[in-house]
Amino acid sequence: MNIFLKKIIIGVFLFLLSFSFAQAELPNFIDFKKVLNKSTAGSKAQIFLQEKFKKESQKFNQLEQNILKEEKEIISLKKTISNEDYIKKVEKLRKKVANLQTSKQKSFNSISKSRIKAKQDLLNALNPILKKYMQENNVRIILDKKSVLMGDTNLEITDLIITILNKEFPSLKVN
Repeated sequence: MNIFLKKIIIGVFLFLLSFSFAQAELPNFIDFKKVLNKSTAGSKAQIFLQEKFKKESQKFNQLEQNILKEEKEIISLKKTISNEDYIKKVEKLRKKVANLQTSKQKSFNSISKSRIKAKQDLLNALNPILKKYMQENNVRIILDKKSVLMGDTNLEITDLIITILNKEFPSLKVN
């Protein structure tokens, strides 16, 4: 009898729980990664940063090639110059390598900071749009799609929000 009573209580509980979920509003969800990549401002910012990274990489690759050539020249001169001159040239080359590594690190850190700032600026522009959407459509919660295990595609508002964002925030200033 005890087991029968437990089954009835669990059954009533599950019934009430399913009834309360049926009455609850369903949350919308948005794919923030898609918004960042596919919105006009986000895609322009990404293209700009990718080009900047590519140019900087090419510049540093060329500088590294020049240093390698200089290293080979110094090695070839080892037997023809004095030991002191050789050591001076090696030290000078080491300083160039250290300066190059420092410059490269600063450059790539700057690009990384620009990427983070652009992402934050885009998310800041997105927040009022989401708040307005929530007010106009009586939505109580919007989840990030990466946090949703499974959901009805009718509850995804990504493309709608991208359209609104493109109209209200068509470009993004990136350094």
